[in-house]
Amino acid sequence: MLSTSNASPIVTLTPAPTLDRTYYISNFAEGGVNRADHVTEELAGKGINVTQGLFVGGINAPGVVPVGNADPGVLARTGYSEKLIPLWVEGTLRVSTTIVIENGTTTRVTEGPRALSDDDWNAVIDLTEATVRDRGAKWLAIGGALPINKSTGKFVDLTPIFDRMDALGVKVAIDTSGAPLSYLARSGRPTIIKPNAEELASAVGRTLHTVGDVIDAARELCDHGIGAVLASMGVDGILAVTKKSIVGAKTERVKVVNTVGAGDATLAGFLSAVATIPVGNGPEVYGTDFDVETGIKTAVRWGAVKVTQPSSGLSSVENLPESFFTETPDRDKPLEEPAIAH
Repeated sequence: MLSTSNASPIVTLTPAPTLDRTYYISNFAEGGVNRADHVTEELAGKGINVTQGLFVGGINAPGVVPVGNADPGVLARTGYSEKLIPLWVEGTLRVSTTIVIENGTTTRVTEGPRALSDDDWNAVIDLTEATVRDRGAKWLAIGGALPINKSTGKFVDLTPIFDRMDALGVKVAIDTSGAPLSYLARSGRPTIIKPNAEELASAVGRTLHTVGDVIDAARELCDHGIGAVLASMGVDGILAVTKKSIVGAKTERVKVVNTVGAGDATLAGFLSAVATIPVGNGPEVYGTDFDVETGIKTAVRWGAVKVTQPSSGLSSVENLPESFFTETPDRDKPLEEPAIAH
C-alpha cells in the first residue's frame, strides 16, 4: 500500500538532462575576455525544472532522469538528491552554458542530447512507470529534448509510455520542441502540450503575427486530440486553448533578470493547480476533466515571478504578481515579436 509520505500527484521525466552553468557578467566586452561576477551550476532540463518548481510550491513531484555515470556526485553537488530518481547510464552529462549580462541579454548555448541505447531507454520507461505507480501519481510531465535511440538513429519512442500511462489512468503533459513536438501534437496522445509561440509556429509551419494566429494554430493541434494547448507568449501572457474554449491570462510587466526556465515554471504552476484542486467547471466549460481557468491563472503568475529570479529553476513562489484573466482574448492584438516557424 502506498504510504501517505510517499504520495506524489505529479511525476516528471527528463529524457535528456543537462548540467546548466550560468555566468553573470556586469560589464561585457563582446569579442574580448570577460570575468564572471558570479557562476552557478544546476542540474537542469525542462522536466527537472518542473520538479524544482513544484517542490518550491510545496508539492512533492519526483523526477526520473537518465544521468551519465561519469559524474556520480552531480545530484548531491547540485542539491537534487532528494528530488530526482536517477537511472545511471554510460557517459557524461551534456552541458548548457548561459551568459546573463546585467541590464542586458541572456544568451544560452546548449549541447545536443546524449544518445541512449535500447536497453537504457527501456529501463527509463520501466523506472518511470514504477515511480508513477509507487507514488500514486495522476499526472506525468515529460519535458525537454528527446535523445536519439542508438539502434534506430531516430528519436526515442514515447509510445510505450503513453500506453502504460493510459492503462494507469494517468494524464501526460508534454513540453518539447522541433520535430518531436510536431509529431506528438499530431498523435493526439498527450493530455496537454505547452509550446511557446515560436515552437507553436514551427509545429504548424507558419509565422504567427497576432494573438488570433496563435489561437488558430493551437486549435489546429487540438483537432488532433490534444486536451489543451498552453501557448506561452512572453509579455503577451498565455493562452489555454481546448476544443470548446479559448482563455487567456497575463500579469503586469515585471523586471526581467533571467528568462531561462520561465516556460518550465509556467507548466509547474499549471500542474500545481490542476493536480491538487477539484475539477471545477472543466467538463462543462472546457471539455476537460481538469480546471483550466485556475490552472492558467496560476501558470502565468509562476512564469512571471520566475523571470525576476537569477537561477534557471524557480527559487520561490512568494510575491507573485496579480494575474488578469480573460475569456475573450483580443485576436487582433499583434504579438510583441512575430513567432517565426523554423
